[in-house]
Order: sequence, then C-alpha cells, then structure tokens
Amino acid sequence: MDALLLAAGLGTRLRPLTDVLPKCLMPVQGRPLLGIWLEMLKQGGVDRVFINLHYLSPLVRAYVENSPYRQQVTFLDEPELLGTAGTLNRFRNEFSDTLLLAHADNLTLFDVTAFIRAFEQRTPDCAMTMMTFETDQPQSCGIVSLDEAGTVVAFTEKPQAYIGNLANGAVYVMDFSVIRKVLDADPQITDFSTQILPEFVGRMNSYHNGVYHRDIGTVAAIGNAQLEIESVAMAGPLLAQVDSYWAPTPERRLMAEKFRETLALTDLSQEVVGRLMLG
Repeated sequence: MDALLLAAGLGTRLRPLTDVLPKCLMPVQGRPLLGIWLEMLKQGGVDRVFINLHYLSPLVRAYVENSPYRQQVTFLDEPELLGTAGTLNRFRNEFSDTLLLAHADNLTLFDVTAFIRAFEQRTPDCAMTMMTFETDQPQSCGIVSLDEAGTVVAFTEKPQAYIGNLANGAVYVMDFSVIRKVLDADPQITDFSTQILPEFVGRMNSYHNGVYHRDIGTVAAIGNAQLEIESVAMAGPLLAQVDSYWAPTPERRLMAEKFRETLALTDLSQEVVGRLMLG
C-alpha cells in the first residue's frame, strides 16, 4: 500500500525554529520527525511513501536522499501550496487504491500494522478509517463522536464549548477510489478536514491511538515532547533505528550551529535543548 506524508507547510507557529529547519525535520531526541515517520511506516510494511514538498524543500529532499529510506520515497513538488485536499487532487493518479494519509508534522507513535488491520476489517459501507486520540486541548482539535461500533457519527472542528476529548489524530487509511469520486464532484476542494471528511461521517470507522500523539506546532509543544517521549515504551526502540539529524558532516554541523543559536532565542530549558541536540 501507499502512504502520503504531508510535509509542505510553513510551520509559522514554530518560528524562529522553522526559520532554520522545516517542521517535518524538527528533532525529537535528535532524530528528525520525518525519519521517525519513515521508520515507523517501514516497520509497518508500507511499500511506497509520497512526501509533498514546498517550504525549505531542498533540506527535506537532502535528508531523505541521504537516508536509508530513499528507495521507498517519491517526492511531490508544490511550487505553490495546494492545501491538503489539493495535494490529493493534483497527484491523484500517483496513488494506489489504498492510501494512508498523515500530517508528518505531528509526532504520532502507533502500531501501523494494527491501524491498517482496522481499515481492512471495516464494514462494507465504510471507505475510511480515522485515527483518534484523547486530547487535553479539545478546543484546538477536531472532536469526534463514535457509535457503539466505533463508527464516526459526528465530527466538530475546534469546538468552543466542551463536547468531549476524543480527537481526530489526522491520520487515515482510505479507499482512494472513493476519494477520487469526491474530488471529481468538486475539483476546487482544497481542505481535507473541512471539505472531504464531512462526506464520510457515518461511513468511517475509527482506530484509537493509545500510544502517543502530539501536535508539535509550537516551541513549547516540541519542548514538552522531548521529555514526554521518554516515558513511551514504543519510543526508545523506534528512535534507536533512526539516525540523529546532527550527523557528523560539514553541512549538518553548520545546521546544528544555526539551530542551537536559534534555540537560544527561545525560553526552552537547557535540559530540553540538550535533548533536541542529541547526536
């Protein structure tokens, strides 16, 4: 099966860190987020991974091309950002009929094989499986309601009033032949969450991620993740398989110096900075 990792965004909430590195290369215990995703998908048996490129794309391309994952990755260049559904539409003929879609700028640890199995075991009327997680910030997430069978029966984006804490993890496995029909009906669709997902309420089962999920879209969040990840049993063995981004090459040493200088502009503790810079 195929996977599409959405990695083209600007990461504006993470500035000044994203002035140096794109969000998808942010280090977690020194390991680039994108490398964690690629290793996890590889271990889960995903054959081919697409990555869309826009912001600081040469850095993303260089990382992958010098990594153990280069043979499984195909790049999708976006000179102008297309939006999450726009990427699906522009490159629709590249993907197989079973597609795992993920926002590669979230730190999400889960059993890929079990997630795919949940999709394979869906009822015939379901075309998609959504990953869920429990959030402590429901007002900043898409909140999900399930029926007794685990089917998504309601989805509310960033509710202002509390309606629950079961959230959309922004990772999906889908029958892409069905998604193509939605895109055919409205070629102007650009946003997956607001323009495609509502079409599948009642036709989408769920898989709960009880391992770890965090949107690392702010400096504080990525700092918290460095410490939280140490108590996640899955994290240690997974991170051990991913080389540190700060590999001893002249280019990476220069990048490490720039990144450390940028970290000095934040209020992150030295303990957290040390973990970000692990080699």
